[in-house]
Amino acid sequence: MRGITETKLMTYAPPRLIDIGLNLSHSSYNSDREAVLQRSLSAGVMQIIITGTSLDSSKEAIALAKASPLMLSATAGCHPHHASSLSPEALLVLTDLAKEQNVVAVGECGLDYHRNFSPQEAQRRAFESQINLAIELRKPLFLHERDAHLDFIKILSAQRAQLPKAVIHCFTGTRAELDAYLELGLWIGITGWACDERRGLHLRDLVARIPAGRLMIETDGPYLLPRDLKPKPVSRRNEPIFLPHIAAVLAKARGEALEDFASHTTKTARDFFNLTSCP
Repeated sequence: MRGITETKLMTYAPPRLIDIGLNLSHSSYNSDREAVLQRSLSAGVMQIIITGTSLDSSKEAIALAKASPLMLSATAGCHPHHASSLSPEALLVLTDLAKEQNVVAVGECGLDYHRNFSPQEAQRRAFESQINLAIELRKPLFLHERDAHLDFIKILSAQRAQLPKAVIHCFTGTRAELDAYLELGLWIGITGWACDERRGLHLRDLVARIPAGRLMIETDGPYLLPRDLKPKPVSRRNEPIFLPHIAAVLAKARGEALEDFASHTTKTARDFFNLTSCP
């Protein structure tokens, strides 16, 4: 009987996925963070990269990852919104954080000219500093770009000869931008933005242009709850339990079976971040 039960579990088990971008230290998870992770496992999301966007959130991400090292890893970085705060002293602190064993990438870093919460020159300096840090530590880059494509490409291209592996987190751009990132050798992270009928449907056409081995998936929770979920959740908070829905939408757009899509995106994430195999 146990053998039959195991066979059924294998037959109906969801495909294993890795969420490469979750803001798990966000206050919206404070009341039920452990339950969020349990729901993730039940949905087949076996490993998660917690995004660090500032010194404080990077510290929190690292602490969470240390508490559940088989399931969780962290990034350490300074988002362009916080670029003005990356003083030389803060960069030294970030360097120490990025050296932590469970930190698998430097970032979230890059440029965001859409809101300009930090001056553009400060953004560029902080971005270049974190690229140099990733080169020094030989760790991948977890990148953010919004309305800053030309400067973003210029800065990365200047370091192309020694650039480490780098992923464009939450790509939402145009075909020309995607092609430029792929030509530069970058990986691409896609979120539930592709499930937004107002702004993201173009990604369903573009995702087929991303070669297997260069594509990864993420929720960017608590943000970007997929708009096409049925029934719609009562809460507007996104979490990894919805990653299989995003995967199904993207697999269909690529003309792939969900199992095949899950297999290659999970392998890509594991190889990119140098993760151990899913538990």
